[in-house]
Amino acid sequence: MKSRINFVIVLFVLATMLLTACAPAAVANPPVPTEAPKAASTEAPAAAPTEAPKAAPGEMILATTTSTQDSGLLEYLLPEFEKEFNIKVKVIAVGSGQAIQMGKEGNADVLLVHSPAAEKKFMEDKDGVRREDVMYNDFIIVGSAEDPAKITGLKVGTDAFKAISDSKAVFISRGDDSGTHSKEKAIWAAAKIEPKGDWYVSAGQGMGAVLTMANEKKAYTLADRATYMTQVQKGLALKIMVEGDKLLLNPYGVIAVDPAKSPKINEKLAKTFIDWLISEATQKKIADFKKAELGISLFIPSYKAK
Repeated sequence: MKSRINFVIVLFVLATMLLTACAPAAVANPPVPTEAPKAASTEAPAAAPTEAPKAAPGEMILATTTSTQDSGLLEYLLPEFEKEFNIKVKVIAVGSGQAIQMGKEGNADVLLVHSPAAEKKFMEDKDGVRREDVMYNDFIIVGSAEDPAKITGLKVGTDAFKAISDSKAVFISRGDDSGTHSKEKAIWAAAKIEPKGDWYVSAGQGMGAVLTMANEKKAYTLADRATYMTQVQKGLALKIMVEGDKLLLNPYGVIAVDPAKSPKINEKLAKTFIDWLISEATQKKIADFKKAELGISLFIPSYKAK
């Protein structure tokens, strides 16, 4: 009986061992996969897009008469041209004769002057490669209200100059070989008078300075209307005595200097300026200059397309 019990126990143990060996091994919970850490970037962040730097402005030398500067016309016109074409204009305002001489010497790219005979010769001498009419106004004979020569209301410039000479009333001349000075000399010549004496003062100055001098001395002078009107706005007391004579017409021309004069001359910029100055938009702008405040156009556009 005892041996039987032992046999059963042995069988039970063997069966248990057999079941244990055949059972599948316990599997541990697998780890939850995680994203691998990203390597730190060594590249610099992309720079924000920027505008390309603007090219340095080109430079153009404009030799011109003092009347275009003293009247304020250049200050009114040039900023628009400089902005549109990225060009810096260096203005040298002298008498027309000096401006033309600068062109002859190759010291300017373009001229804006009012001395028709000198301009004609400049082109005939092939010192310029292109000339265009731009605008015109007129000369006037002005003086103090006292009018010692009694010229107020005269219609002919030569008659006024003769009366001034006869009365020995003080006359201030530009005396600077400008377009205005050239016109004054033409009027004296037409009147068959050689002005000389203490009454005739050669100032060697620009239009604005001569008007100021004539104002202080209560003298007569010949002036372009635009500069005169601009100076009146600043307190000039001189009055217009004589106007309207055809001899007093004052035309302005623009000229591109021959680039053969100097390697510094920029013919392309000069011609760009001329094209802009005679364009319909700029011609209208010239006509509008101070018109609203003064009631008249100080310069009248004169370019006519060929």
